[in-house]
Amino acid sequence: MSGPPPPQQQQQQSTRQSSLSQSAHTNRSARNRQYTHLQSQLSQLNAHLADTENLLAMTAAQAEYLSGLGGWWGGLFISASKVLGEGDLSEPSPAPAPAEQRVEEVKEKAKA
Repeated sequence: MSGPPPPQQQQQQSTRQSSLSQSAHTNRSARNRQYTHLQSQLSQLNAHLADTENLLAMTAAQAEYLSGLGGWWGGLFISASKVLGEGDLSEPSPAPAPAEQRVEEVKEKAKA
């Protein structure tokens, strides 16, 4: 025949239940904290991804502008070579003249 447990066993059982209850509460609290932190990190990641997307779009637009600018500079160099009379760019150019001689040549061309 089994009777009620002795008072010492009841106290141990009550302490275990209380300990388990506190442990479960602590685990829930820690989990909620972790979820909150994770949510914060995800929202920060989302903001950074939006910034990156905007920067990539801006970079793509700037690449198009640089391409156009390169075309302009190429045209200017070709025009300058024709104006200065450098001749055909596909021909190998002669050895560069000394600076004073080159200045004299330009002055002579300007007089003519």
